[in-house]
Amino acid sequence: MSGHVPEHDASDPVETAVIRGLVRSWPRRATVRRTEPELDAPTMDDLYDDNCVDYPEVLLPFAGHPVWERLDEGVRSRILAWAWIAYNKNVVDIEQDVVTPGFGLLFRDAFGTGFSDAGRAAVVQSMVDEEYHTLMHLNASALTRRRRGWALPDAALPETSTVRRHREALSRAESARAAALTTLAYATVAETSIADYLTLIADDRTIQPVHQATIALHRRDERAHASVASEMIAMVHDRLDRHDRNILARALRDGVDAFTATDGTTWSAILSVEQVPDGDAMLREVAEDPDRPRFLQDCSTADLLLARFGALDRC
Repeated sequence: MSGHVPEHDASDPVETAVIRGLVRSWPRRATVRRTEPELDAPTMDDLYDDNCVDYPEVLLPFAGHPVWERLDEGVRSRILAWAWIAYNKNVVDIEQDVVTPGFGLLFRDAFGTGFSDAGRAAVVQSMVDEEYHTLMHLNASALTRRRRGWALPDAALPETSTVRRHREALSRAESARAAALTTLAYATVAETSIADYLTLIADDRTIQPVHQATIALHRRDERAHASVASEMIAMVHDRLDRHDRNILARALRDGVDAFTATDGTTWSAILSVEQVPDGDAMLREVAEDPDRPRFLQDCSTADLLLARFGALDRC
């Protein structure tokens, strides 16, 4: 869904065909409404292959670095498992601390938009999906700990950088309404870009089959959520005054910056826990290497929304 904004019917701004269609299709497409054999606990254990890695090595920011290459296979395997735990934690943190609060504001019609029954149903369906996604990722981490026999506690990892950036943005908000608009903007950036983040693993057949299947299922739902989020923020925007539109535009741009920023704190924590010699030096070197590939989340849909709002020059 990255780079695409659904068409908006200006003659019917409250209940668009996109929203109605998504509401009708939810029983057929939503993971939570389906009996997926991949999600049954016995099957998950059966799918787990002790000889497969838990996370794609190519996605490590230090892949190929001499320090990484010198590590023995046991340590490398643990770091890849840690990377998978951190990936799940990142998704859960964003779902719980950014996306769900944003959808909650829409459900309560916090901005006086006047959503139809279909609009509110689409929001609630998305909220149900998000809670189920959280459960999916929690189960995925629990499975890894159980099968590997390693503790790998979430508590050893720092808070996700985007959640920190969201909280900082809220602390700068001039009013409760500005804070609500900020949360809506961040949630929209999250929902219109997360499918790209999930794709990094959803199409990778070299890792644990159960991990790949979990992410693929999550991505299927998020493609629909991108449409819901885009349509809802457009409906809200159309009813805001100029002042609030400026706040929303700035928050969207700040959200993009947050979701595309490079943050090494999680990797630093993992390497510290594993007592990797010269780990911090390795992270500094890869961060300063201009030729090293960067895996940045695609937030281009937010740019398209800003263009649609005529706000690109106001950010």
